[in-house]
Amino acid sequence: MSYALDNLNNLTTGKMFGQRTIRPLCAASIYGIAFIKDTLIAIDQRKGFLLEINPYTDNTKVLNPHQVREFTGVTGIALCEDTLWVVRDNSVYLCKLNSLGLEHFITLPYPADGIAVWGSTIYVSCQKLGGILIFDRNTRKQITHFYAPGVGVENLAVCEDTLWVCDRTEQTVYALDRATGEIQFNVLTPFDSPTGIAIHTDENGLSNIYVAYASDEPYVRDNPNADPNYEVAYRDRTFVHKLQYHYDPEKRVALSNGYRIEMSYVEEVAPLEEIYLPTLEWHIALPSDTDRQKVVSVEPIGLPFSEQTVEGQRVAVFKFDALTPGERHVLGWKAIVEVRGIKYRITPRDVENIPELPEEFKTRYLVDNDDLAMDTGIVIRAAQDAVGTETNILRKMYNIRNYVYDQLSYGIKPYIDSPDVVLERGVGSCGEYVGVLLALCRLNGIACRTVGRYKCPAFAEHQNVPLQPDFNHVWLEFYIPGFGWLPMESNPDDLGYYSAHPTRFFMGLCWYHIEIGKGISFESLFSKGVRLTKEDISIGELAINHIRFTILDELPPQK
Repeated sequence: MSYALDNLNNLTTGKMFGQRTIRPLCAASIYGIAFIKDTLIAIDQRKGFLLEINPYTDNTKVLNPHQVREFTGVTGIALCEDTLWVVRDNSVYLCKLNSLGLEHFITLPYPADGIAVWGSTIYVSCQKLGGILIFDRNTRKQITHFYAPGVGVENLAVCEDTLWVCDRTEQTVYALDRATGEIQFNVLTPFDSPTGIAIHTDENGLSNIYVAYASDEPYVRDNPNADPNYEVAYRDRTFVHKLQYHYDPEKRVALSNGYRIEMSYVEEVAPLEEIYLPTLEWHIALPSDTDRQKVVSVEPIGLPFSEQTVEGQRVAVFKFDALTPGERHVLGWKAIVEVRGIKYRITPRDVENIPELPEEFKTRYLVDNDDLAMDTGIVIRAAQDAVGTETNILRKMYNIRNYVYDQLSYGIKPYIDSPDVVLERGVGSCGEYVGVLLALCRLNGIACRTVGRYKCPAFAEHQNVPLQPDFNHVWLEFYIPGFGWLPMESNPDDLGYYSAHPTRFFMGLCWYHIEIGKGISFESLFSKGVRLTKEDISIGELAINHIRFTILDELPPQK
């Protein structure tokens, strides 16, 4: 299974195996994947191609030219010695790799999704059954089953004592104890829609995880027959990428793939109406150093700034003797940050006997200090209904999140209403989701704060080209005494049509989240030492902001 030309190309490619994204030629929708030494075997679920792929060059070969129909619709594959196992519809089949004549193994009452094989033990995932079924190869009888760790369609791989599960909806890979099904840790994948997972053993005997992805991506199509000729269309997007991860059992946190990103935030002073502001200070928060984000450098853009620390957060301060009518400036900052995915693995049992919330946290993070309408009847009732009789802080937080997701649907507005108005309306932006979550959490004694302010466009393959986000974004952090601050997204996990909401961003963030100004205002104005309110002057009416991201490169594995 080698090509002479490929072997020559292997020596001349700029990135070695494991350091590049594998983009198989002619593939439309890769689901199951497996390795034979350094050769990747993959199933194209839509076309029915069983592909042999050179991971250095993306060269592909169809292994089943006469059995394409039999392999169309296959969603999972596994290799054990010279035997290929496949999952199609409700059934599991096996065959010899050199003949590909499918032999029926078992049939499930619902569609099977993924498969992994270890010796005589067969693992089959089934979303409809909400679990992973374990069969004995010799008797074809079910031995036991594990509960599915996520809510989406799952694919499987197995290695030694670990069963690896990738969940398409959760955008997550779970490491399960192969004997008990207990989750050891889980990590966020750097891309959405993971559809396959495999283990590759390198020349040093180390096991590496590779994940396949398949989805549709929008693009601008030049259509000569249309007027105007540019139109939005969709095309297949499928590839395989190495999953980097580092799990710290003491901190109960796993880091995954990350990128070095250049971000700039600039205000172009261009007021709608001319104004005079004496002794002006313009404050803009800077990126934060966190468990997943490292600020490498920060430099000014346009005008120089000094730095202040506000509640532990870095803030750039631009000073003017006065801002006079007709005056124009550009001011802001550019930062280089290294950002990774992060996922905490904390269970309700872990937080049963936590310390009391510190008094200073109660006065700062349990109060209505941001128009949260915590004294209104609709918000008070919502806070009570969300948790019921639950007392465990983690379950309370989870219940509040799910309650808000059940009550609201997502919609963008040019301004943010208070939580009472949002709950009455039933539609909210990310900032309004955060407002409702803050109010309900604080009324239930859970300290929390706002975090944001932007997400890098999630196009990791578009490196060294300028990227502009379409809008800003905020999420929150909640505090568990003894564990610290934990992240939680505002609305992306509210998929609406799922009976069970995914938890990918519950105690987790992906690499494209940029943390800026935790718990403080992102941007504010002071004149003569007095902070200006929106009623005094709106920054949006005073200046035009320009935000740019450039993904420089992928970070090496975390040590």
